[in-house]
Amino acid sequence: MPVALQAVPFLVVLLVAGLILGVLFGPWAVAPIVVLVVFVLFFFRDPERRTPDGLGLVVSPADGRVTEIVRDRQGARVSIFLSVFNCHINRSPVSGTVREAVYTRGRFHPAWQGRASGENERNRLVIGSDTGDFGVTQVAGVLARRIVCTKRPGDAVGRGERIGLIRFGSRTDLMLPPGVEPLVSVGDRVKGGLTVMARALPVERAERVARLRA
Repeated sequence: MPVALQAVPFLVVLLVAGLILGVLFGPWAVAPIVVLVVFVLFFFRDPERRTPDGLGLVVSPADGRVTEIVRDRQGARVSIFLSVFNCHINRSPVSGTVREAVYTRGRFHPAWQGRASGENERNRLVIGSDTGDFGVTQVAGVLARRIVCTKRPGDAVGRGERIGLIRFGSRTDLMLPPGVEPLVSVGDRVKGGLTVMARALPVERAERVARLRA
């Protein structure tokens, strides 16, 4: 299975440590290093995924468990908690263009807590598409102290395309525009780039539907 490039520094350090321990103390001293190497390879795994096709589909930006769904005038926020055992690659929920990328310093509350979305260190992308603007926020947790985002404003992204990762336990929030309802519930397990989180009509069509309902 492919591994993210962000694993390379960890693997190099572990390789050097393994060589030193092996020379000084013998082969058995390398055993803990081997375990750590396996963990790093597992954590930074980057599987290829075939994103579903379909008009208006919104896919999950991360692997994990849905821990919270909050609705307000700005739309709906779906929060996904990623444990250390989940794949930590983040993906774009829709095809479009990155309009904003805002990094905010903050605290490191446990990522499963609701206050983490507004208080923790985080990176927020706004992706504009023909079905509206969608937000993806990478939220650091107690163990996750490094957010990696590979996209910048103006970049084009495809549905399910990789947009970054968060190291070692974290949270990813998906912001849906007004009128777009989540198709998942709290407690559901989701897969980045695979699980359909919502369906959104193109903006012009959605406006026509709203006028007809008015």
